Parts: sequence; C-alpha cells; structure tokens
Amino acid sequence: MSDNVGLSTPRGSGTSGYVQRNLAHLKPRDRAAPYNTKDLDHLKHRQRQPDKEILEHDRKREVEVKVFELRDRLEDEGVDEDEIDKRCDALRKELQAKMNKGGRDAAPRKPLKAHQVHELADAKIKESERLRSALKISKDYEEGSHWKRQEERLRKAMERESSAQKEKE
Repeated sequence: MSDNVGLSTPRGSGTSGYVQRNLAHLKPRDRAAPYNTKDLDHLKHRQRQPDKEILEHDRKREVEVKVFELRDRLEDEGVDEDEIDKRCDALRKELQAKMNKGGRDAAPRKPLKAHQVHELADAKIKESERLRSALKISKDYEEGSHWKRQEERLRKAMERESSAQKEKE
C-alpha cells in the first residue's frame, strides 16, 4: 500500500484491500456571509411575472387543438374537404372571438400542472389581487410598514417624555 492508506496487507481481513475515497465527506465552506447584510431589499418576496407571449401562445394552441379535433371527427364521418375547411374556419373564428373578448368556456378549467409555470404565476397574481381587494389592502402597501409606524410613534412618545422631563427641571 502506498502513503500509509488502507491495510498494510489484506490477508486475513476478508477484503480485497481496495481503498475507495469517501464520497460523503463534505468540504468546509467559506465562512463569508451568504448574503449582503447592507442591502436586504433583494431578499423581499417578488411575485414572478408570467410571460404574456407564452400565455397567448397557449390560448391559441387550445383553439387549434379544438379545431383539429373537429377536423378529425369530420374526416372520420366522411364529410367533404371543402365543408371541413369551412366548418373549421368558422369554429376558429368563433373561438378566437371568445378568446379576444376574454370569456372563458362554460366548462371549468382543469387544475394547472407544475410545468405550467406561467399559467400558475398568472393565477397566483389574480388570486393575490382578489385577496388584496377582499381584505381592502392598498396597492402601495409595503410589508412590515405597520412596525415602522409603530416604532415612529414610540420614538415620538419617548421624545415627548424626555422634553417634558427637561421642562420640569
């Protein structure tokens, strides 16, 4: 064995004597602060904004999926190709008009999946907006501002007490 690593001889140990390194060993990390303590604004929670183009693309894709389903069904029924094109164009225009108007289908939407991050972000923003309006929270509300106002009131009260004591003396 080299460098005094492992067994001096594998005889009688029941092993081959092969030495492996410890992959579970964690090297010590730097002792520096993990974040800048002077600027804590970047630690505030910021709502993830959805990409409008991706949302628009998904809506258009839903329309095209429904048009394709109609086309497939009509082809299976043996309808003439010109009639299929005419019906598909009519359905496409109808669905695009609904989409542009902002109306949703009467059927409830399916729950969003984890990979639909932009739809999830959009739904979360709408939910937060509904909650904020229900609780009558102003749009310019800053988290923790209540404590700042309370600290200011306490500081002013302390200043009044100290000025009142100075006047007594």
